[in-house]
Amino acid sequence: MSHPSPKSPALPRTLLSLLLCGAALGGAASAMAAPVKVGLALDISGPFAALGAEARDGFALGIKQLGGKLGGQDVEFVQADMAGSPDQAKQLVDRMIQRDKIDIFSGPIGSNVALAVGPTLFNAKVPYLSANAGPSQFAGAQCNAYFFGTAYQNDQFHEAAGKFAQDRGFKKTVLIAPNYPAGKDALGGFKRQFKGQVADELYTKLGQIDYAAELAQLRAAKPDSIYFFLPGAMGINFIKQFVGAGLSKDITLVTSGFSADEDVIGAVGEPMLGLFNTSHWAHDLDNAANKAFVAAFRKEYNGRYPSVYAAQAYDAILAMDAAVKQSGGNAQNREAVVAALKKANYASTRGSFKYANNHYPVENFYLRVIGKDAQGKVTNKLINTVLTNYGDSYADKCPLK
Repeated sequence: MSHPSPKSPALPRTLLSLLLCGAALGGAASAMAAPVKVGLALDISGPFAALGAEARDGFALGIKQLGGKLGGQDVEFVQADMAGSPDQAKQLVDRMIQRDKIDIFSGPIGSNVALAVGPTLFNAKVPYLSANAGPSQFAGAQCNAYFFGTAYQNDQFHEAAGKFAQDRGFKKTVLIAPNYPAGKDALGGFKRQFKGQVADELYTKLGQIDYAAELAQLRAAKPDSIYFFLPGAMGINFIKQFVGAGLSKDITLVTSGFSADEDVIGAVGEPMLGLFNTSHWAHDLDNAANKAFVAAFRKEYNGRYPSVYAAQAYDAILAMDAAVKQSGGNAQNREAVVAALKKANYASTRGSFKYANNHYPVENFYLRVIGKDAQGKVTNKLINTVLTNYGDSYADKCPLK
């Protein structure tokens, strides 16, 4: 049975019904085999709430398609809203391990939370599939056999953007990101590929929504481009205020897929047309698994395009399913689950990819631009591949082989 945190808001009906379904099936089959126990972090409140809601919907679709099972085994999902809070997340994960005895863990959204819960999971030898966060700390010297950055390493989206900005010939840019681990990874990644002038680097408070001071600095600096990483509501407000201030007439906005995803497009709309962004995934990426996922997601959620967060969460469930199946259905055999996870042998929405020695993906990164689809709906459109079979910049510091 799932054990919601006392601080957790109620789950949407779709996911709640799936979790209850899984628990009921687990009870009926308990005499035959121990169910797989999955700790699931859902950041559906706090600074990453919109992103967490997207991930929740991706998790729910994957669980539904698998009939509430993993690898054919019954499942108990132990879910909690970690609210983007490292302290709250650590307490909840401690409880998942000590009281609920979870076998596998996935989520949360924020890298600051991933860094807070990682050591506890590693000490307990619980495989941790990060469905979004990819902090550099877990990619290099602090890598761990039980951690899988199943989506990406934080720097990679931004390295792809820096490559695009370099190829596009921008001469002078200003960088903006929140002052937290993923923000610093973002700007470091962009600078790794962009060789033009970086006129300024602006670090904002995490969760900031008023950018009057930063816009004044941008106006004074007169760059030809701006690279920003402001996920969720931060990016929504920044874009609205940037366009409203008239700065889009002279300055090109470039960002990562995080700050120009479907959740942001839905909130901002047409002012985002023409905005360039980079991602390891796109809803119009041409592979069979992705086409099936996008069609199923739009059918499930009233025609809405899935976001990167939804695709990653869906992939995380498929990765768990494959690992449990390939380990002979015994999720309690942690070494076998880890060995199976390393193979990445499942039909990812991103197409085939492999893991580097540090358990971060080696995969393609794409350029997208915001335009309109055939029905006139504002959405992302894939343009081309920016980086092919691209690994991260920390793997050589990881002692794993």
